[in-house]
Amino acid sequence: MSRLTHVDEQGAVSMVDVGNKAVTRREAIAEARVQVQPATLALIASNGMKKGDVLAAARIAGIQAAKRCADLIPLCHPLMLSRIDVDIRLDEPSSNVVIRTRCVLDGKTGVEMEALTAASVAALTIYDMCKAVDRGMVIHAVQLLEKTGGASGDWRRD
Repeated sequence: MSRLTHVDEQGAVSMVDVGNKAVTRREAIAEARVQVQPATLALIASNGMKKGDVLAAARIAGIQAAKRCADLIPLCHPLMLSRIDVDIRLDEPSSNVVIRTRCVLDGKTGVEMEALTAASVAALTIYDMCKAVDRGMVIHAVQLLEKTGGASGDWRRD
């Protein structure tokens, strides 16, 4: 395993210097799941929540979160993202809301944190929108699915 990139030679946390890195196309895809009661899933599907359209609110929240990632994660670089996708589907057999995010840019650093932040905040928004009827929801399986570009190359979860 290589050394941590956000720790300098003295062991102090620091922002990675990306000044000498090449600009390449970079993309990351992340996912989060929200386990809900079947009745909650039905309310989401029918747009029956009193707060409004759960999926629309979660999509917008995910997009905003990706754009504001550097404000939330201390050592992230502010990035000019060229694309943010937040796709949400309802998985009835498992009673999960499945959030998949994709962030893309041409830049000097990756977009994994932006994709993960988008998925996480979209999941939190679903919780917020539905907590009046289902406080037992569980946000789980927040994970990077794949990343492309950069010096470290491509990576995909098996």
